[in-house]
Amino acid sequence: MSSTGTLSDLGRALCIITGASRGLGRAMARHLSELVKPGSAFVLAARSGDELRAAAAEVTEAAAGRGGLSVQCVPVDLSHSDGVKELMEAVRTSFTEDMDHVLLVNNAASLGDVSRYMRSFTNMAEVDSYLSFNVSSALCLTASVLEAFPRRPGLRRTVVNVSSLCSVKPYSSWVLYCTGKAAREMMFRVLAEEEPDVRVLNYAPGPLDTDMYQLARSRTADPAVKKNFSERFTQGQVLTCDESCTKMMKVLLEDKYVSGSHVDFYDV
Repeated sequence: MSSTGTLSDLGRALCIITGASRGLGRAMARHLSELVKPGSAFVLAARSGDELRAAAAEVTEAAAGRGGLSVQCVPVDLSHSDGVKELMEAVRTSFTEDMDHVLLVNNAASLGDVSRYMRSFTNMAEVDSYLSFNVSSALCLTASVLEAFPRRPGLRRTVVNVSSLCSVKPYSSWVLYCTGKAAREMMFRVLAEEEPDVRVLNYAPGPLDTDMYQLARSRTADPAVKKNFSERFTQGQVLTCDESCTKMMKVLLEDKYVSGSHVDFYDV
């Protein structure tokens, strides 16, 4: 548990957000920009350059009138090691010595092919490609950030993993997504054990009205799982990204979560 109590802001921060061009990542960038001090910097990464620039404009607008805030867009494919290296170059150039907080949000993820069952995944290259983007890149990026900004007095380090109920509950025909989310959650639990000064949050944002949820409703092979997602949507049980982000900001500011723990939207 943190002993600092509720925070008034997130300090003069370097915020690194992957998957920031749309959906939850884009909303998180806006919400975080309202909680940092002037002189902070945002590094936004995603595959789509045009959408990323639009997200950056929203961050700049959200922070308008509260002092300087720099935003750097990095259109990059994190499924390749060169992508992680390119992102880290931008991260290093965005940090200034007067910053007191480095905040990394590992949000980038993909659903994978949910139109098939596990027995059909015989192509190792296909599985490797999924895990490279959804697991390996998050591990290597997080390690690179911690290496670039080692522990020192006066510097807070926070790592957020966007998790899911799928990290703890199996869904039929979702073998890739459930495996990736479970692996990532354990990865960050290990990080919390190894680096006690790093605040590590596994945040499950709840069911969100995003392109990914649309894919889940339309392409899921298992009829019962597909029906569940469709009924949630028609019954208005799907959250907006802003609703979920508001909860996540509350968790970060209260700073009372156990580092490495799984915090679900509905638990807050």
